[in-house]
Amino acid sequence: MPEPNSPIEDIPVSMKLEFSPEKRFQQSFSNAKLDMVLTENSDETIRRALTGYEIGRKLKQLRLRKKIALVDLGKHTGLSASMLSQLENGKLIPTLPTLARIAMVFDVGVDHFFTDRRRKRTFALTRGAERIRFPERPDAPRPGYFFECLAFAAQEKTLQAYLAEFPKRDGDPPDEHFHEGAEFIHVLEGTLEVRYQDETHTLRAGDSVYFDSAEPHAYRGASKQPARAVVITTSAK
Repeated sequence: MPEPNSPIEDIPVSMKLEFSPEKRFQQSFSNAKLDMVLTENSDETIRRALTGYEIGRKLKQLRLRKKIALVDLGKHTGLSASMLSQLENGKLIPTLPTLARIAMVFDVGVDHFFTDRRRKRTFALTRGAERIRFPERPDAPRPGYFFECLAFAAQEKTLQAYLAEFPKRDGDPPDEHFHEGAEFIHVLEGTLEVRYQDETHTLRAGDSVYFDSAEPHAYRGASKQPARAVVITTSAK
């Protein structure tokens, strides 16, 4: 083995890198083949990744929802019906400009085709025996209401649902609160007073109310027996 700093002339001839024109051609050809294989592998990887988004299925869903024939969609996009059919069947992967053109026709963003809504759908079952009853606040000596979470099993929720109980309260008015989003209340039993924008509204069994919960609001049980209601809240978009 040569010393680290020894000149290349001291390396045995058998170890020198000598290329004839023919060898250079063979080496170039081998490199070209390697590049081609790498490119093919990369293309296949990209194709598999894009196939996972099921762009064709989403395109077909949009078209059928709008009740547009392939020929008519072709007129709007400038693409042939044959090409659109191959896109829907997953035989072709659309380019980004092609996808943008299609998205504009359906008034959706390009991201519509890359969002996997189907895999993110949630189904969470909550049994009655699994619910836990909580007071309005742990430190409240006389809670204005108690609640049970009806959908605590769901990890990603776009709304919160509660079964609430409002004991009768006399004397001081209940504390007002507010939060971003909206709120819906449906009274199941008893009588419930809802204070909103300095007005008090009385709800009885079967009554419902929907309001912007960013405004201060409060509740109070107004019947001898506690009022019970389903309360649904949403967050701001």
